[in-house]
Amino acid sequence: MTTQPSTGGAAAGEPVCPRHPDRVSYVRCQRCERPVCPECQRPAAVGVQCVDCVRNQNKGLRTARTPFGATLTPGGRPLVTMTIIGLCVVAWLLQLSNSQITSDFAFFPPLSESEPWRLITAAFLHSTSPLHILFNMYALWITGPYLEQMFGRVRFAALYLVSALGGSIASLVLATPNVTGSWVTTTVGASGAVFGLFGAFFVVQRRLNRDATQIVAMIGINFVIGLLLPNIAWQAHLGGLVTGVVTAAVLAYAPRANRTAVQAGGVVAVVVVLAAAYAIKISMVPEGLLL
Repeated sequence: MTTQPSTGGAAAGEPVCPRHPDRVSYVRCQRCERPVCPECQRPAAVGVQCVDCVRNQNKGLRTARTPFGATLTPGGRPLVTMTIIGLCVVAWLLQLSNSQITSDFAFFPPLSESEPWRLITAAFLHSTSPLHILFNMYALWITGPYLEQMFGRVRFAALYLVSALGGSIASLVLATPNVTGSWVTTTVGASGAVFGLFGAFFVVQRRLNRDATQIVAMIGINFVIGLLLPNIAWQAHLGGLVTGVVTAAVLAYAPRANRTAVQAGGVVAVVVVLAAAYAIKISMVPEGLLL
């Protein structure tokens, strides 16, 4: 008895998957009725569809978006929030191992003109007390993912950074230039940016006609704590809160027509106002108090 060598393909006349001609399939796509192998099958309301029909069908679907223009991705991971938390934790560990990190990147009013990057970098540093970073990271975690989903990653990142900038500039503006007091006090912490997120959370809830009572209570309690306890920069809290409210309002109330352009222009306008406040304050500092 003789046998023919196997070719590894389908016998003549057998239905094969168009994407995998070496695979026999008696299952057909419910839309185009072509044979579809298990790898190319996608569940449908009735039977299965092939990947090509599913792709073509999805092309005609509008991308789901939040009321603020962000692409809606249910179950998506809050990557920006997680990245900020990761950067803060890494920076804190570096601070513990090398105190020079704090000296080089903390906010210090006399260095505001010569080293302006400290206005932002200070928001990623914390004191050596674990409670300081734990509180801020917890507050960031309970507000960040929601706001990131509502605004989208780019808008949320802008909100956080602009709020951090607003907190530092408020600390600068409200500091009295002299050789003592807040003018020569080093400031670190994400509190200004976190208060900005608190304010943004309030704006979003109001914009969506949802209850904002809890966030108002949280803002009030934490702000009072900042006023009563020593070594807490309430000025940064106030600046971050106001900046966060204004920035979030720009993002949340931008008209649908040209929404992205309006939002970008509004955020830039907020930064310009902060830069103007910074420049005016620097111009008013007596000679010798800026390093």
